[in-house]
Amino acid sequence: MGTLDKIYACLPLWAQHTAVTAFGAKWWLYRFGPGFQAAAAGFRERQQWDRAKLEAWQAVRLREFLAAALRVPHYHDTWNTAQKQAAAAGRLADLPLLDKAPLRAEPRAFLNPAAGIRNPQAFLTSGSTGTPITTYWSPHEYRASMALREVRSAGWAGVSFREPRATFSGRLVEPDPESRGPFYRFNLCEHQVYLSPFHLKPDTAAQYVAALNRHRVCWLTGYAVSYYLLAKYMLERHLPPPPTLRAVVTTSEKVTPEMRTVMEQAYGCRVFEEYGTVENALFASACEHGRLHVSTDWGIVEILRPDGTPCAPGEPGEVIATALMRRVQPLVRYRLGDVAAWDTEPCPCGRPFPVLKEVLGRVEDVVTGPDGRQMVRFHGIFVAQPHVAEGQIIQETLHDIRARVVPTAGFGPADVADIQARIRQRLGPEVRVAVETVDQIPRTKAGKFKAVISHLAPP
Repeated sequence: MGTLDKIYACLPLWAQHTAVTAFGAKWWLYRFGPGFQAAAAGFRERQQWDRAKLEAWQAVRLREFLAAALRVPHYHDTWNTAQKQAAAAGRLADLPLLDKAPLRAEPRAFLNPAAGIRNPQAFLTSGSTGTPITTYWSPHEYRASMALREVRSAGWAGVSFREPRATFSGRLVEPDPESRGPFYRFNLCEHQVYLSPFHLKPDTAAQYVAALNRHRVCWLTGYAVSYYLLAKYMLERHLPPPPTLRAVVTTSEKVTPEMRTVMEQAYGCRVFEEYGTVENALFASACEHGRLHVSTDWGIVEILRPDGTPCAPGEPGEVIATALMRRVQPLVRYRLGDVAAWDTEPCPCGRPFPVLKEVLGRVEDVVTGPDGRQMVRFHGIFVAQPHVAEGQIIQETLHDIRARVVPTAGFGPADVADIQARIRQRLGPEVRVAVETVDQIPRTKAGKFKAVISHLAPP
């Protein structure tokens, strides 16, 4: 816990609300200050272009971007002569892939000296798959990223950052782990309700819904699994949705069809998905048809096979991103560690952006069977388990799987046998399955819920 968090934890409740509002005022200016409106106008204009015009614009930006990257210490020192010539010519496919390790070890080696930013804003990834990565931003870049979300995430969902919203994120909200509530703090400056992901349980759900009602929240954004769990508890306890709620925009985690069904039933509105990273190397968002569009004016996305060749539409592969709008800390062919596939069909919305059929999961979330089969989204084995409130899969070895479950009333030997049977059905009968009941699935430091953990080396 940092110094400011320690001070915050000692404040009375009213002062914590005041501190959150002061924090919100500072970030309102940083998010929506000079340049935000111009960036938003650009994103609105480009989403109306045809594909050919957008690709021509992108090609020009790519050449400018790669020319600037040549001055970045990491690329200058590691690219060979042929690769530097490829960068100067704008040939992205001839450049090497960038792993996370160099960025994690020396983030400042990726700063562009020509950007002229002396003290860029630093952000940390959650570190859920290792040591956090430091990314650096200029105010202009950060406002552009918020403008993109306003236009193509909130805007496509029919809401706006100007309207009251609630957020599940990794921020410290309620410092006391044994608190009886309230489990939120209110940012008056942005009419934003910060919800605590760490205190969400069946018997606290009513307090969360009461907070949404009290502040007349119009939309929800943040951790997908946290909103799914809240929705599940609302249905179980027959809690009606806030009448002002119009949309849910999820981030950070994959939304499965089952999760979407539960959330839309509980909240009484549609769920829209975002796909991005703290590094903001790419951005994808759902349109009114529920299709996930990649904003190619923000970054270039490749989906590659293990041999480096592009995947065909519908074929899963590794996601590689080049963030055209990131000039302070350029990321060129950055390996996100995600698995996804392009859609085979165009979207009826007519926008010029390519469509992701599905983001299957993270490379680290792959479960591997003794015979070599690999599966993502393995936590689907908990679907239609009436006596499981939360579930997590941990792969210890090729032959050993541990299933952590938070049981509800009625959980017993039949449920254990069913979980074991489902896992063996997918991975083979020789797999050993241990089912462990716990009070709660541990969250990461950022408050995230990891549905699958593999202790094997990434495939």
